[in-house]
Amino acid sequence: MSGITGGMRGRARGRRTGGRFRPIAEMNVIPMNDVMLVLLVVFMVSAPLMTSGVPIDLPDSKAKSITTEDNKPIELTMDKDGNVYLSETQVKRGALITILKATLESSSSSEQPRIYVRADQSLDYGKVMGLLGELNAAGFNKVALITKQK
Repeated sequence: MSGITGGMRGRARGRRTGGRFRPIAEMNVIPMNDVMLVLLVVFMVSAPLMTSGVPIDLPDSKAKSITTEDNKPIELTMDKDGNVYLSETQVKRGALITILKATLESSSSSEQPRIYVRADQSLDYGKVMGLLGELNAAGFNKVALITKQK
């Protein structure tokens, strides 16, 4: 009698029952995980280095971090030679206040912008205070000094 039977004949032949070993076709994702972790570490290390354009040596401080209340604070940088930069563009000291006031007038916000001052730690204290005094005399009161966290 020929026909199709619904069950298996004899004993089942699987891996556990002593049958032939059948390879399982699965992708090995361990090398991909290793590459992704290395990329993650590289980006975590390089991201803080890309935040500032002018290389300076900031002084250390135990002060708490500033929370950004504004969307775009204005960043001023003084390098070790006393040159002043607005973002990454060098600005003459005499023209700085004029440029800042023009920026304030062109902005849509009526609120005074926050100004972050980054200064090289080898600078004379008087030069940094001179810049802060100019900003204060021009009416910019939301000024913060940026330092490295200790």
